[in-house]
Amino acid sequence: MASSCSRCAVNKRGLLTAISALALARPAIAQSRGRVYLTIDTGWGREAEQIAVILRRQEVRATLFLADEPTHTGERSLSDAWAPFWRARVSEGHAFASHTWRHWYFRGDPAPGRLRYAQRGGPGVEMLDQAALCAELERPMARLRAIAPGAQVLPLWRAPGGITTPGALAMARSCGLTHQRWTRSGFLGDELDSAASPNAALLARSLRAIGDGEVLVMHWGVASRREPYAGVLEPLIEGLKARGLNFALLPATGIA
Repeated sequence: MASSCSRCAVNKRGLLTAISALALARPAIAQSRGRVYLTIDTGWGREAEQIAVILRRQEVRATLFLADEPTHTGERSLSDAWAPFWRARVSEGHAFASHTWRHWYFRGDPAPGRLRYAQRGGPGVEMLDQAALCAELERPMARLRAIAPGAQVLPLWRAPGGITTPGALAMARSCGLTHQRWTRSGFLGDELDSAASPNAALLARSLRAIGDGEVLVMHWGVASRREPYAGVLEPLIEGLKARGLNFALLPATGIA
């Protein structure tokens, strides 16, 4: 117990140090040095309202990749229970794109025009042809349009885990969709183990590494993370703004 509490204290001191350094370094007016693109994948949703408040307060608009995933409430992310949440994000000017409907994983190209699509940690496996892939990618956007007709939907998609195959990329292009990855420095680390990657370390790394043109990725909460990443989201946004980086929506063509 003592060692666990000691680690918590160290993590807290590290976070306070990082935030204090940010406050001291912040210029009165930051000269524009480029753009960054915040993207948020569906995830567990535990910190969704907290994150939404931060984005609204900081006047940051993000591109939201949607899938119909289980959430901490027991409802799935695109169920009627979550409809008010997504309508609120539409009203705030966020943009949306597909993260697949079922959030399964692409596991190979067994034949031309065929994809192996597998449930992570479960028994489900399907072979998707062109029409089935297009339906899988379109379904979350169709659901979003049904609950929030005014949503800004981009012709982009992101594979679960960012894992693609040559066939998946080519077939999705035939559906009219471009795959959007995150950049190396844009991986914010909210899926990592809290003990090995505490918030203070993640924040310091991101503030050091993120530059112009980065595509950032996070989630509306990750079930396995004990130290919710939302606790450092605002210092991250403020720190990047202080360096002159402006937050923007992804363009319809995506970012290579």
